Amino acid sequence: MKNLRNKKFYLTLTSAALVSWGLAMLIEGDGDQRGAVPAHSTDYFSTGYTKWEMNELGVLKSKLIADKVIHYNDDDTMHSINPVMFFYNEKTPPWIVKAEAGILSSDGKDLFLNGKAVVRRDKAEGIKEMIINTSNLRVKPDTSYAETDEWAELLSPPNVTTGTGMKMVFVAPVHLELLANVKGKYEKK
Repeated sequence: MKNLRNKKFYLTLTSAALVSWGLAMLIEGDGDQRGAVPAHSTDYFSTGYTKWEMNELGVLKSKLIADKVIHYNDDDTMHSINPVMFFYNEKTPPWIVKAEAGILSSDGKDLFLNGKAVVRRDKAEGIKEMIINTSNLRVKPDTSYAETDEWAELLSPPNVTTGTGMKMVFVAPVHLELLANVKGKYEKK
């Protein structure tokens, strides 16, 4: 009888230890997992984001605004929703680049605008309005340069030019090049 009581005591003690260990693991988690950061996790975000960049004389060079930006700590990229980039020139209206989404590289030198993108410069004295419809635009903010491999449509009313692939420099002297399958409709004077 005494042997049976000892077995019950040790069985109860072992059961209690296993339940306690299981609860401790459930509450605290695995020690190796504690403090581990999941891959591609957000470390900060901002809504109503605005960033200004000045040239060496303190004159506004570019501005980036977005509905929301999210920074990821694993690759140090910043993802934006509805980004709008302004490139300023001294004597002309700014070039405005809008997209559905964007990713700014960790070094800030490459802005990848995903989805539909619109590049626009308003009309001013001696300057025609220009609208460029395209997608998946790669922008280098430091050098005011943009390019795409996708279809592009250039509208400078009443003229329309289309093509595949585009390269563009936003600062004087402005340079715009369509790379392939270029077609146009031009109004004759």
